[in-house]
Amino acid sequence: MKPARLFAAALLAGTFIAALPAPSSAQAKPQQQEKPVYRPVATSDHVVGRFQLALRRDTQTLARLSPLSEPGFSFVPTARLPERAGDGYNHLGDLNLRLRQAGGEWRDFASAQTRKPIRALAAGGDVIAAADISASMGNGIPLAVERRWLNEGGTPALVFRLTNTSTQPVEIGALGMPMVFDNILTGRSLEEAHAQASFVDPYIGRDAGYLQVTRLNGHGPALLVLPRPGTPLEAYSPLKNPKEAAGSLFADKSPRGQTSEGFYDWMVHSAGMAEREWRQAGEQWNRPTSRTLAPGEVMEVGVRLVEAPSIRAIEDVLAAQGRPVAVGIPGYVLPTDQRGTLFVKAPSPIKAMESEPEGALLASRDGEVNGWTRLSLQAKGWGQVRLTLTYEDGQKQTVSYFLTKPLAQVMADLGRFSTSQQWYEGKGDPFGRSPAILTYDKEAGKIVDIEPRVWIAGMSDEGGGGSWVAATLKQLDNPDPAEVARIEQLVNETVLGDLQVAEGPQAGAVKKSLFYYDPSRFPGLYKNPEQWRSWTSWDKKGAGDLGRSYNYPHVALGHWVLYRTARNHPGLVKQHDAAFYLRWAWRTIVAMMRDAPHYAEFGQMEGDAFVDILRDLRREGMAEEAATLERLMKGRADHWKSLKYPFGSEMPWDSTGQPEVYAWMRYFGHAKQADITREVILGYDPTLPSWGYNGNARRYWDFLYGGKYARVERQIHHYGSTLNAVPLFDAYRRDPADFYLLRVAYGGLLGGITNIDQDGFSSAAFHAWPDMMKWDPYSGDYGMGFFGHAYATASYLVNHPTFGWLGFGGDISQSGEEIIITPKDSARSRLYIAPAGQWITLEAGKIAGATYHPASGQITLTLDPATPHTPVARLYLEAMTPTAKRLTVPGATLEREGYSLPLGETPLTLRLTAP
Repeated sequence: MKPARLFAAALLAGTFIAALPAPSSAQAKPQQQEKPVYRPVATSDHVVGRFQLALRRDTQTLARLSPLSEPGFSFVPTARLPERAGDGYNHLGDLNLRLRQAGGEWRDFASAQTRKPIRALAAGGDVIAAADISASMGNGIPLAVERRWLNEGGTPALVFRLTNTSTQPVEIGALGMPMVFDNILTGRSLEEAHAQASFVDPYIGRDAGYLQVTRLNGHGPALLVLPRPGTPLEAYSPLKNPKEAAGSLFADKSPRGQTSEGFYDWMVHSAGMAEREWRQAGEQWNRPTSRTLAPGEVMEVGVRLVEAPSIRAIEDVLAAQGRPVAVGIPGYVLPTDQRGTLFVKAPSPIKAMESEPEGALLASRDGEVNGWTRLSLQAKGWGQVRLTLTYEDGQKQTVSYFLTKPLAQVMADLGRFSTSQQWYEGKGDPFGRSPAILTYDKEAGKIVDIEPRVWIAGMSDEGGGGSWVAATLKQLDNPDPAEVARIEQLVNETVLGDLQVAEGPQAGAVKKSLFYYDPSRFPGLYKNPEQWRSWTSWDKKGAGDLGRSYNYPHVALGHWVLYRTARNHPGLVKQHDAAFYLRWAWRTIVAMMRDAPHYAEFGQMEGDAFVDILRDLRREGMAEEAATLERLMKGRADHWKSLKYPFGSEMPWDSTGQPEVYAWMRYFGHAKQADITREVILGYDPTLPSWGYNGNARRYWDFLYGGKYARVERQIHHYGSTLNAVPLFDAYRRDPADFYLLRVAYGGLLGGITNIDQDGFSSAAFHAWPDMMKWDPYSGDYGMGFFGHAYATASYLVNHPTFGWLGFGGDISQSGEEIIITPKDSARSRLYIAPAGQWITLEAGKIAGATYHPASGQITLTLDPATPHTPVARLYLEAMTPTAKRLTVPGATLEREGYSLPLGETPLTLRLTAP
C-alpha cells in the first residue's frame, strides 16, 4: 500500500468556526416552528417477503421500506418524503455515473439532480416496477439506463441495467447507488429519534461487502443491503451538500450537521473519483477500479434488501444468504507480538490470499472448525494492511487490518511523547497554563497554544483536556517515574488553583478553558481577526465559567490516578499522600453537582470512574464522603430510571453518556435500564471485518470541536469507540454466553489504540471520507477515548461453542487438560476466565500467565516479580455469573476488600480456591 499522503487542503483550523453550532440540551423537545406545507407525493404500495414497500409514482424511487412486523416504522425517510421530493434530493433507486470516452474528459450524470419524466417499462411476474431513467440522468449520456425493482424469491431487489448506446467504448470511472436511510435526527426528541431513526454501517469489502442498517434503540429487525453479482462495495462516498461538493453532481440538498450525518453512495467503481476528488487522500479501503463498456455491451449492478431479526443475527443471515462471512479474533487490530485468527465461512473455497503491503500480514491455513476455515495471522509491519481473499468462484473479499507495536511499547510511546513533545513549561504564559500538556499538531510539528476554539488551547473541555488526560491515564497500569512526576507537577501547579478552584465556596469547580480571547490585553496574539468572531472564542468570563459538567471528570481523573498510583506504587508520588488526591477527586464530583447541575443530569464521558472513586472512599474509611457521593449519584440514577431512554447529552444526540448511565444503573440495581442502555450501544456500535468500523461508535461532528480539519464527517475511532466498550465488557462478564458483546467491545478497545502513531502521537480520530482517509493532525480529545482503553483493557479466555478456545488480549496454548493464557494486553492487570465467570483484577502487579483446568475449574495465576515501585501486588477476585464460585487466595492478607501479596525476585504462583 502506498503511504498516506498529507491532505493539501485549503481548509485551515478555524475556517468553519463561524458556522459551528453551539451545544444545547438534548432532552428538551425541539422548538416547534411553523413548517412549510408540501404537496403530498403519490406512491404505489407493494408487499415483498417481510417488507412493505412504497414507490413514488413519478420517479419509481423508494418511498417506504417497513418491516411487516412494524409497519409504523420505515428504514428510509418516509416522514420527510414531501419535503425531499424535489430536484437535488437522492432516494434509494437513484444512480450516479462518471463517464468518459476516448480523448474526452470525465462527465458526471446523476438521476436526482434535475429530474425528467421516466419511461415506464413492463412489470409483472418478479418485476414489481421498471423504467428507463436515461432522460433523468442528464443530457448527452452515452448509456441507456434501466432500473427494475424485483421480487427475488421473497427478497426486494434493485437492479440497474446499463447499455452502451454509442459507437465508442465508454469508461465508467464512478458508479454510485445512493443509499438513503432515515438517519435524520433533526426535529426529533431523544425518544423519537430512538424509535424512528436508523444508522448505517458499511463493510467496504468488495464482493463480500454490505451495509447494515440498525435502529437507534438497538431493537430488531435490522436491514442488510447485500450486493447482487457484479456489484462490489468498493468505496462508500458521501453525498455532500452542493456547497461542500464544489460543483459535483454527486450531492444531496438535505441539510447535514450534528443532527444529520447525510447519505452515501455505494460505489461499484471509483477510479474516476480517485483521479479527481480523492487524488490527495490516503490509501483507500480498496483499489479504485473502472470498467469500459464496448458499443452495445450491457452490464448489471444491484442490491438486495434482506431482513435480519436482530443485530446479533446479522452474520447468521449473511451466511444463510450465501455471503462470505469473516470473524476476526480478537478483531482486526493486531499487535506484532500477538497471534491473530480469522474464521471464514463462504460458499466457495479460498483460492488465494494476498497482503498489501506484501509480507506485512502473514496468513496461513490452520484447518477447519465446524464448517469454518481457520486462518492463522502474524503481523510483520505497522499501519493499515489490506488482506484480500480470492475465492474459487472469482469473488474477492477484502478485510482491513491495522498492525501495531506490542501494546506495552505503544503505552511507552504515548507516555513519552505526551510528557515531552507536548510538555509546555517556562514560557511565562499569561493564561496560567505552565506547566501543562497541551494539544499537539502533528502536521505542523508543534504544540497548539493559540486556537480560535479557545478550549483546544485551554487545557479543558474535551478538545483541550484530551492530551493531559491521556498522559495521566497511561500511569494507571503503566506508571513511569519521570512521567508521574510531571503529572503530579501539572495537577498541583496548574490544575489546582488555575483550572480548578482551590479554595472558597466553589472549591473543586472547573473552568471551561484557561486560554481565552482578549485582544485589548494581548493585541498581537490573535492573528486573522476573521477567525475570532464566533461563539467559540470565549472571553475571560466565558472561559472561566464553571457550569459545564463535562469538564469535571477530566480533573477528577487526574486526582484519582495520582491516588491509585500513590496507594499502590510507593515512592512514585511525592508531593502529597494518597488520601489528599482521593479527597480532591471527591471534591471535584461534589462541585460538579453543585456548580454545574444542568449538564450533570446527563451521563458524563469518563463518569464510570466515579463508581470507582466511591468504592475507594469506602475502602479508605472515608464514610462521610462516600455517603455524600452516593446520595448525589443516586439522585441522578433515580432520574435516569424514570426515562424511557436514560441518557442524553448537551448535543441533540450523543453516544458518550451511556457508559456512566450504565455503570450507575448497575450499581443501584436498575437492571432494566442497564439493559436498555446496552442495546442502544449495539445500535450504533457494530462488528464488521474492518479495523476502522469494527467497534467504531457513531460519531460525526466532533472534528468541529476538537479536530484540525473541522467538518461533519464519519469519524473512525473517536473517543466513543473505547468509552462505549466499557459497559459492553461488563455486560459480557455478566453473560459470557453473549459472545457478540465481547467482539464489539474488543473492537472498540483496540480501535482506540490505532490513533497512536509510531512516535507516540495520538490523533483525535481518523477521517473516514475517501477524500481524506487519514488521521487528523490534532491530538484534540483523544484522551477521553484513551480513558476507556486504560480503564477497561484486559485479557479474556473464552471457550466458544463453534470456534473452541480463544484468547482476546492474550495468546493461548494447551498442556494436557489445562488451558494456558499469556496476557499481552496493554496492562496485564485484568483477566476474565469466561467458563468460570471469574473476573481477576490487580491494582498493582502484572499477570504473567494463568492456567485453567476446565474439568475441575481450578485457576492458577502467575504474577511478575517485584519492581522497585511495585513490591506488593493488590489482587481482587469477583464472581460475575450466578454459577461462579467465590474464590480466595489461601494465606493471603485481605485488605481494603482485596489481597495484598508481597512480590519477590521470582514470579509468584497462586492457586485460587473456593472456600
